[in-house]
Amino acid sequence: MQNAPILTQDSAAQAPVLADTQEASTILAVIGRAATDPNCDIDKMERLGALYERLKAGQAQQAYTDALANLQQELPVIRERGAITNKNGDVQSTYALWEDVNEAIKPVLARHGFSLSFRIPRNEKGIEVEAVLSHRYGHSERTSILLPADTTGSKNAVQAVASSVAYGKRYTAFALVNITTTGEDDDGQSACQQPAVRTITPVQAARFVRLRDQCGPKLRERLLADWPDPQAIPADDFDPMMASIERNAQRYQDHLNAQQGEQQ
Repeated sequence: MQNAPILTQDSAAQAPVLADTQEASTILAVIGRAATDPNCDIDKMERLGALYERLKAGQAQQAYTDALANLQQELPVIRERGAITNKNGDVQSTYALWEDVNEAIKPVLARHGFSLSFRIPRNEKGIEVEAVLSHRYGHSERTSILLPADTTGSKNAVQAVASSVAYGKRYTAFALVNITTTGEDDDGQSACQQPAVRTITPVQAARFVRLRDQCGPKLRERLLADWPDPQAIPADDFDPMMASIERNAQRYQDHLNAQQGEQQ
């Protein structure tokens, strides 16, 4: 059996050289020789096979980490062309549109051997969006967010789902790749206005959604009504708000656990 090929740097993609390839190749050669020996210990072969797979997985994970570090140095800052307004039409916060995010990051991802895909698992609690960031050498990372249907404005049922899916794609991608956005250039008009309120990050928004969904029904409904877009939450209010929500979520989960204990 031939040794596993040594993976080298792809100059076009600037992919990192995988470490410990020689060790993995040596183990693979041993497995090949053992497979032709009629007296070979099957248990030893299985252990060698498991060791080989662990080495390959470790190499792939290291390549992923190195490539991600290089990728993040090339990511562009994305303009926030989307806006959230109040009932009077005043802009409360801005955000990057998913189509802008996707167009900006796709070539950079490809250049470093990454692909970004999304799944919409069936979930009775809401609309779940799962993002998977995969690297060419086999390692992948994933994260997900659970959202309610976005019924703001005059959206119909289909539009409400599509809006939540776009929101989920945006913020799961932000969490995996660490994308940075900035407000749209307004030709200096904002200099005459009050400075925009600094809002929470996509990672903090995902944390808020996870904890909100663990709260009691009344608080959960109120939070959904008050903050349909969690990233509009002012950054200065985030920590005290989360402390209060965490206490409510803990009490509600303790209550549910107690009910389950009584039923058993």
